[in-house]
Amino acid sequence: GLPVAGGIAAALKRKGSESRVYCVVGDGECGEGSIWEAALFAHHYKLGNLVVFADRNGMSFDGPTEQYLSLEPFAEKWRAFGWNVLELDGHDMGAILDAVNSLPAADSDRPTVIVGHTVKGHGVSFMENNAAWHAGCINEEDWKKAREELTAAYEEKWGAIA
Repeated sequence: GLPVAGGIAAALKRKGSESRVYCVVGDGECGEGSIWEAALFAHHYKLGNLVVFADRNGMSFDGPTEQYLSLEPFAEKWRAFGWNVLELDGHDMGAILDAVNSLPAADSDRPTVIVGHTVKGHGVSFMENNAAWHAGCINEEDWKKAREELTAAYEEKWGAIA
């Protein structure tokens, strides 16, 4: 996704468009060379219209990212590649909206990455930090349990669902 997003952002910039391009990456895929080549490309071509949301949950398809390929210091790597870096709680929608609202102008010279620190499977006890659920299918019993847990957490924070 990021190499394609970078190409689209470059084309829009060349056309003089004020549009932004948004891309979502998982930290597991940030162990791939194509991500860092695209990050260099975006910095080189001053793609301030490119915004990446990086889900930093510490888990990949196979398990903990640091077990398979160390990504730390994650945010510092993006900074070293010339990116504007914002870090936040990826479960806090207010923080996400604040970050989006504080983005530099799309015609700026630096792409931005918003690193959201999250928990894989957040809010569902049997899914949290469990790599088996990266691509798992849910059965009816698990769905009911997950729905109950998420509903209870929502209602505790926001009140009863109408």
